[in-house]
Amino acid sequence: MSAPQKVNLLGFSREQMETFFLEMGEKKFRAQQVMKWIHHHQADHFDQMTDVGKALRQKLTEVAEIRGPKVLHEGISRDGTRKWVFEADGGGAVETVFIPDGRRGTLCVSSQVGCAVDCGFCSTGKQGFQRDLTSAEIIGQVWQAGRAFGPRRNLGEHPITNVVMMGMGEPLLNYGEVLTAMRIMKDDLGYGIGKKRITLSTSGVVPKIDQLSQDLDVALAVSLHAPNDELRNELVPLNRKYPLAELMAACKRYSDNITHRHNTITMEYVMLRDVNDKPEHARQLVKLLNGIPVKVNLIPFNPFPHAGYERSRKKDILEFHKFLNDHGLLTTVRTTRGDDIDAACGQLVGTVQDRTRRAERWKKSVFHRTEQADGNAASV
Repeated sequence: MSAPQKVNLLGFSREQMETFFLEMGEKKFRAQQVMKWIHHHQADHFDQMTDVGKALRQKLTEVAEIRGPKVLHEGISRDGTRKWVFEADGGGAVETVFIPDGRRGTLCVSSQVGCAVDCGFCSTGKQGFQRDLTSAEIIGQVWQAGRAFGPRRNLGEHPITNVVMMGMGEPLLNYGEVLTAMRIMKDDLGYGIGKKRITLSTSGVVPKIDQLSQDLDVALAVSLHAPNDELRNELVPLNRKYPLAELMAACKRYSDNITHRHNTITMEYVMLRDVNDKPEHARQLVKLLNGIPVKVNLIPFNPFPHAGYERSRKKDILEFHKFLNDHGLLTTVRTTRGDDIDAACGQLVGTVQDRTRRAERWKKSVFHRTEQADGNAASV
């Protein structure tokens, strides 16, 4: 008879941790003690928790554990960018990237092993989909990165100042686990990262954008990449299910609902040579984003094997950038970081086995909606 599986406390929010200790017959303040040890001191064993009594430490050892993802590989770029490859339970691997920039350090975190959305210009999408990560595996990327930088003496003394949910996977298709992980990121018992410094990037899962605006106040980024439905259907197949009119309306609602003063939504736009970088695309983009508080982040395409796309010419990127700024859209061009270790935007791969066939089922659901819409239009 096998021993009962231990509970991994790494992925517990404050509320979940308090419930756990109350059900053990312990006081609620024990949750605060243990969370601080886990996230402030990167403790991986209960015996390290010197202000927790020996009897309770023994009790915890019998029923719980602190288990982060195993580091399979670490690479450091010439520009200081660091990439970790973490082993996921049940096979496969995910990648996490730390990008230093002066006093700011941004950690790019994955939410799934692979991705079912299948954007054609993204190497992750080309790998298929295996499974969602648990909250422990998501926050475990932050925890392991913190361990790599060494212990901190107090909240705020940490090289990770910002977190972006822009790694492998579509975060809003793993909503519950991502939400729990982001709550730990924000909590002072966790990482104390402010709501403006946590950004969730989505390809446009409209119902979950609306739900997120009610559940948690964080910054939102949208993987837009095209200014019209015809082109976006090709680049981001999810657009067939949630077309641009629905997505833009959801973005407007999100901006209206979030509480912090800077309610700007970031629109991410990968620059693909002779695909979406022409003057007419810039004009369409200005019209599409009119009335929504946004900033546009132009991303020079980062190539990968068999991509089928090329990076836009530098002059085309600069002209696109100038046109948007001249027409009232705050626009920046992202600096490519970590491309020498395949850590740049769109280059994260990991290892994926699509055992669940979720990517295939997702595509079928997207194309089924499109066929229904085409049929309805033909019958009018």
